[in-house]
Amino acid sequence: MSLEFSYSTRRKNLERFSRETFDFLIVGGGVTGAACARDAASRGFSVALIEQSDFASGTSSGSSKLIHGGLRYLEQFEFKLVFEALRERAWLLKYAPHLVRPLKFFLPVYRSDPRGPFILSLGLWLYDLLALFRAPGIHRRLKVDRLLEAMPGLKRQGIRAGFEYYDASMWDDVLVLENLRSAHQLGAVCVNYLKGRRAIWENGRVVGMETEDQETFEAGQVRAKSVIFCGGAWTDLLGERVVDGGHGEWKSWLKPSRGVHLVFDKKDFPVEGALLMTHPDDGRISFVMPRDDLGSGVVIVGTTDGPSPRDPAEVKAEREDRDYLLDLLKRYFPITAPKASQIISEYVGVRPLVGLGDEHGGSLSKVSREHHIDRGPGGSVFIAGGKYTTHRSMAEEIVDFAVRAWEEDYANDRAARVPPYRMPRTRESFNVTPIRRKSGPHEHRFGEDWSQVEKLQTEFGSFQSVSDPSGFPNLTGQFVYSLKYEMVNHLEDFVLRRAPLYLARQDHGEPWFEGLSQVWARVLNKSESERQAEITRLRARILKMEEGYR
Repeated sequence: MSLEFSYSTRRKNLERFSRETFDFLIVGGGVTGAACARDAASRGFSVALIEQSDFASGTSSGSSKLIHGGLRYLEQFEFKLVFEALRERAWLLKYAPHLVRPLKFFLPVYRSDPRGPFILSLGLWLYDLLALFRAPGIHRRLKVDRLLEAMPGLKRQGIRAGFEYYDASMWDDVLVLENLRSAHQLGAVCVNYLKGRRAIWENGRVVGMETEDQETFEAGQVRAKSVIFCGGAWTDLLGERVVDGGHGEWKSWLKPSRGVHLVFDKKDFPVEGALLMTHPDDGRISFVMPRDDLGSGVVIVGTTDGPSPRDPAEVKAEREDRDYLLDLLKRYFPITAPKASQIISEYVGVRPLVGLGDEHGGSLSKVSREHHIDRGPGGSVFIAGGKYTTHRSMAEEIVDFAVRAWEEDYANDRAARVPPYRMPRTRESFNVTPIRRKSGPHEHRFGEDWSQVEKLQTEFGSFQSVSDPSGFPNLTGQFVYSLKYEMVNHLEDFVLRRAPLYLARQDHGEPWFEGLSQVWARVLNKSESERQAEITRLRARILKMEEGYR
């Protein structure tokens, strides 16, 4: 049985914020912040984490949903980054198999491509070598007929060869939650929908954040000996909040990039594995990625690179992004490419890329995905950049950096010294244990807790007057589980993130909103007017997400 991590937990954690001072306050509940909380708590530190919206509601739910080394980074000679990412890929495949799974990729080679079969073969051998041959499968060269069989409708004209290699797919939103739940079990105090409005300064140091509860709009504060900002695409906005009130000037860190993905029903785009595509006009790489474990099966196509607004909350999927990806699909699948009318959903994320140098000529696609850690104003710690794949090792590096800075600052204050930062840590799995028997995608997503989902379905299933949507067995049980163990506050937290209802269905789960809202009101003790307002809130959120391209 999982440790409760619910709306009730949130209330208790808010009370703790009012009376405790923590070793670390982590600002940001995406994958980087969640991993830092888990790492720091595993070392014995007291940890608080706040997120201004829902956990993983920013870039961490708008990714390509891949755990990969980054084959394209080899061309940029980023061997260290690729090696680290491939090492972390192996770790995640071993310790989180319920969320990270092998994914077969196909790579066609055409006469017009700038890289021929020989160069690509060398690159794939290097990729396997950097992985220390721990990939789910070693790459191999394919006959053209085999490639065309795996990718029905793929353009045959001009094709010279094909390759097969492996990376991995993931459930990005849920991976963030598993890090947070593990941190919670280790003693971290985590709260979503709590905005850090401005820094608390004392004696020239940042010692916490003044907060505003986005549910009640009550003011509060969280105090800590050290503050780590893991704001991702919000890094510059957070930096400005820290210096607000005459504490210096914040210099911009980021050159954020907008990335858009299109989602199709797999029945409309029946591919055997993922496909790596290179756009002939700009050389940018995009992917076709089948996901049988999302709903009844989808294919995700992306991503793009475009400028992002200064406030990432204002980012939208633009029509030009859709047209770019549809055009690329048409080039690779001239007859069978899915059409705009077959798109079942679109989503957008903002990559927190560290500022460009002149050597890139302004090309966002060529910016390194390496991360940058540095001291911020008032002794705070800031992190920007990085890859989802390396979140675990990146978190260890961030906490190491913060501890070194802390020990230096408090060298003359023995009472404030931290525990040894090299305390033994086990390579334990995430707190949901993968089941061993043959199972479907949702049983894998919940691990052994799937039996708990089934029990909750029996208890609350009568609230749904319609049968479960295809690909979403025990939907009500899944929702109640998320309310109890994944700190769901709102319907949108579940529909947009904990379950792929929005992502994997043309109707985005609309026929089930009424029943889910009744369960929400029952479990959280909400009134009828609050229940109706919750449905309105969810529909408004979906409309806002789609306004850029409808």
